[in-house]
Amino acid sequence: MVVAVGAAGAVAALSACGASDESKGSSGSGAKSGTVLGSTGDVPEGGGKVFAEQGVVVTQPTAGQFKAFSATCTHQGCAVSGVTDGAITCPCHQSTFDPATGEPTGGPATVALPSKRITVADGSITLA
Repeated sequence: MVVAVGAAGAVAALSACGASDESKGSSGSGAKSGTVLGSTGDVPEGGGKVFAEQGVVVTQPTAGQFKAFSATCTHQGCAVSGVTDGAITCPCHQSTFDPATGEPTGGPATVALPSKRITVADGSITLA
């Protein structure tokens, strides 16, 4: 079993960079413990998958190591779009985050994506 844990980050609001309501990633942020996100086969090694309905992005930085983070960008609350070229990406203002730690690697975001607790067992990824 693998468990990913981390501290929650704060969201700073800047009125000049607000996103439209349609692009914000708040609709799936209330996923409950025990919610099955998907299969380990859904998450490519060195990449990740956004589970938009649950508001979670799961990454596999190295073989068999799974991490999970909020899919809501800490800059303005947009939903991240995926993991591309080794980074979790936000389409609204091009913030990028490290798929192993959730730390920002490119701005304007300056706060890490909050970690989500998951369990990985029998090929299934579940919110803990």
